[in-house]
Amino acid sequence: MNLKTTDPDKINFREKFELKEKVIIITGGMGLIGRAFSEACCQYDGIIIIANREGAGSKDHASELSKKYGKEMTGITIDVANREDVENLKKITLEKYGRIDGLINCHQNKTAKFFAKFEDYTDKDWDAVVETNLKGTFLTCQIIGGYMAEKGNGSIINLPSTYSVVAPNHNLYRGTSLGSPAAYSASKGGVMALSQYLSTYWAKNGVRVNQITPHGVWNNHEERFEKNFSEMSPLMRMSYNHEVAGAAVFLLSDASSYVTGHNLVVDGGWTAW
Repeated sequence: MNLKTTDPDKINFREKFELKEKVIIITGGMGLIGRAFSEACCQYDGIIIIANREGAGSKDHASELSKKYGKEMTGITIDVANREDVENLKKITLEKYGRIDGLINCHQNKTAKFFAKFEDYTDKDWDAVVETNLKGTFLTCQIIGGYMAEKGNGSIINLPSTYSVVAPNHNLYRGTSLGSPAAYSASKGGVMALSQYLSTYWAKNGVRVNQITPHGVWNNHEERFEKNFSEMSPLMRMSYNHEVAGAAVFLLSDASSYVTGHNLVVDGGWTAW
C-alpha cells in the first residue's frame, strides 16, 4: 500500500518487508541461489512455485516446504526456453492460486563444454546458453510478466551477471579449471538490457522490474579459485547464497514500492574497484 503521507510514524516498516501470501514464481528455484530465494520467500510468508528443469527435484522440495510452512507450495518441471512450458506454468499457477504477484528468474544453463575457449566455442553450446539464459527470460517475462501488467501489479526480478556490468578479470581463473565464457556474458548482458527496457515499458502498469547481480557465490569451489577470488575482492572472501536472498525479499516486497529499473549488486565491492 502506497500511503500518501510525510509522517513516518504512520508506516509499519517491518510489515512492508513481509510477503503476506504473495504468489511468487521462481525459475531455477532448485539452483544454489534459487533455493535460498525459495526459503527466504517462505520465511516472509510468501507462497512459492519452484519451476526447474526435469530431474531437479522441484516437486519434492516444494512438498518439504509445504509441510514446513503449513501452506501449499508447488514444484513444476519446465524448460524456460519452451513457450508451451511457460504458458503451462502460468496456467497451473493461476488455477491453483488465482493470482501471480512476483517472478524471479534465476535459471541458467551450463553446457558440458561451457568453459571452452572463445575460439573453440561451438554454435550448439552458444545457442544452448543463449536459449536458456536470454530467451528463457524473454518468455517468462512476456508470459508471466504480461499477465501481471494486465492485472496492474507485480514485481519481476531478473538475474544478469557481474559480467553484464564489467569485463571478467581473467586472472581470477588462473590455475583453475574454471573460466568465464563469452556466451554467458552476452546472454546475461541481454538479460540486463531486457530488464531495463521492461522497467519503463511496464511502469505505467504497476509492474516493477529490477535486477539482482550476485558475484562469487561459494559452491565448494576449487581451493585455488577461492584464494584468487579472496585476493581480488574488497571484502576478501566469496559470498554465500543466503547473503543474496535478502535482496530478493526487498525487491519483491512493498519496502521497494518506489524501486524499478534498478540493479542491486551483491558483489562484495567487486565492481567498486
